[in-house]
Amino acid sequence: MHEGIAIHLAPLALFHIGSFAVTNTLFTTLLVSLLLIVFAYFAGRSLKLKPGKFQAVLELIIVFPYTFVRDTLEDEKAAEKLFPIVMTIFLLVLTVNWFGLLPIGEGIGFGGEHGFVPLFHASSTDLNFTLALALVAFFTIEIFGIAALGAFKYGKKFITFASPIAFVVGLIELVSEVARLISFSFRLFGNVFAGKVLILVLASFVPLLLPVPFLAFELFVGFIQAAIFALLTLFFTKIAISGHAEHEHADGHDGAEHGLAHAVVDERDLPHGITKTTITT
Repeated sequence: MHEGIAIHLAPLALFHIGSFAVTNTLFTTLLVSLLLIVFAYFAGRSLKLKPGKFQAVLELIIVFPYTFVRDTLEDEKAAEKLFPIVMTIFLLVLTVNWFGLLPIGEGIGFGGEHGFVPLFHASSTDLNFTLALALVAFFTIEIFGIAALGAFKYGKKFITFASPIAFVVGLIELVSEVARLISFSFRLFGNVFAGKVLILVLASFVPLLLPVPFLAFELFVGFIQAAIFALLTLFFTKIAISGHAEHEHADGHDGAEHGLAHAVVDERDLPHGITKTTITT
């Protein structure tokens, strides 16, 4: 019997509930989510007014990103509402990415009809997972934009009859809003899936030492991808809720410049250590 490398683009089904397939990526996501919830529950119960070392580290992990979100949004109330979503996205993506690199990720499983089926698999290699996250980010951005500007003013970003150019630019921006779903989901999926394939190939040919530095690199990639996903959600939300002043300013002009999905965060608005960030789609 010939044994080789098996690379599956689609996740493998562990079992079925009716016609619904419970895949190894879904199982991994549910397990990681449960672990995060349990950790948050017990960490929250042990908080004290005089923090110990563990609580001090947790507070540092929470306070620094919260300050960054608050300084970026320039709105304390919006930061209090958005921070839990952004931080949850970051922690979930980071944890599933790192969990997928553990040896148990591919070593524990059972024999199926088409060969060995691993019980765990990196969730970000499943487009269903990345697309679900992209939908969460998309609706978060739109809901915050509508809540900040009102449905009518927010809709004017996409549909305006001020001029033919403004109308066309508004339609382009509407398309770019939908395109974010593809951009968000495929960026994360492509990077993590490529890393898994690279490590699998290296481990097959040189199993002892060569995969080690690439595993370390994939830890870094997993962190960067989690940060990018969370930061893009934050920055696009900032664009969505800050359109109020821009539209008021544009009332005396044609408003055509609002069509560009382009944001520049001024250096004075960024926390210490961050110089300048430019986002384009």
